[in-house]
Amino acid sequence: MKRVTLTQYLIEQQRSAGTVSPELRLLLEVIARACKMISHAVGKGALAGIGDVVGTQNVQGEAQKRLDVVANEVLVEANEWGGQLAAMVSEEMDEPHLIPSRYPRGQFLLLMDPLDGSSNLDVNISVGTIFSVLRVPDGCTSIDEKAFLQPGSKQVAAGFTVYGASTILVLTVGSGVACFTLDKELGSFVMTQTGLAIPADTGEFAINVSNMRNWEAPVKRYIDECLAGKTGAREKDFNMRWVASMVADVYRTLSRGGIFMYPRDAKHKDGRLRLMYEANPMAFIVEQAGGAATNGRQRILDIQPGALHQRVGVILGSRNEVERVTRYHLEK
Repeated sequence: MKRVTLTQYLIEQQRSAGTVSPELRLLLEVIARACKMISHAVGKGALAGIGDVVGTQNVQGEAQKRLDVVANEVLVEANEWGGQLAAMVSEEMDEPHLIPSRYPRGQFLLLMDPLDGSSNLDVNISVGTIFSVLRVPDGCTSIDEKAFLQPGSKQVAAGFTVYGASTILVLTVGSGVACFTLDKELGSFVMTQTGLAIPADTGEFAINVSNMRNWEAPVKRYIDECLAGKTGAREKDFNMRWVASMVADVYRTLSRGGIFMYPRDAKHKDGRLRLMYEANPMAFIVEQAGGAATNGRQRILDIQPGALHQRVGVILGSRNEVERVTRYHLEK
């Protein structure tokens, strides 16, 4: 079987599908190279003190691990000089990072969660990087926060990596979903899956059950039905999976189906995950794989952002299950 690298895949998308411009291809290749560097740092584990808390907080008030800071710096430094970007934003930065005037500015905007799931570093559970690419809005002459406040349906590319037993890159450029595995000997991402498709039905759900006391009634109704198994209304047994690392949970959902839920609740009135850095790119990928993604009430990709670090409830995965939970919310 011929091995297809990430670069070959992107060139083919550029030539045949027309979904990738030369500038977008270069941008995605730079992001991939930065992710290789982060993968190497994660692989050092405690030898590099990656789980150490650095004594600072990000804009959301969360304690930063050393590798949160390192991953953010790696992505910023790798992407600011190439000429493809006008600006970038990150979960770890308060404000947009404009491309310095000494470098050419491009027509794309990069949004990123440099190290998703970093609270799991201490116990060697998979973490990852999530990214989203938007175009600079037409007529926009100065880049500020407003330039980024576009609904997820405007994304031109999105992806995430999983730094686990192997390093996986999942990518969509709007024409399906492909998966690449890092060949560390060659230093290249090699395509290992293409045309990923999430089954419409599933027997698995992923949710943090310790939050049950705070759930809204539609969520509790759905989970109660799953837990009742064959003796309940669904007449079907379900398994629960929860890694507490979104990249790992979503990758499992893409690979074999399932529903991932981090809904809004009494404790997190607006939801817990970030719309721009986590929900939008993951929703884009899931929809491209035939799944669905809502906040319980509307399609995530249709939400008009009001703030850069806006939070949102997330329900995504196998279409029939997501639609069921959404229906429960709308009935209520």
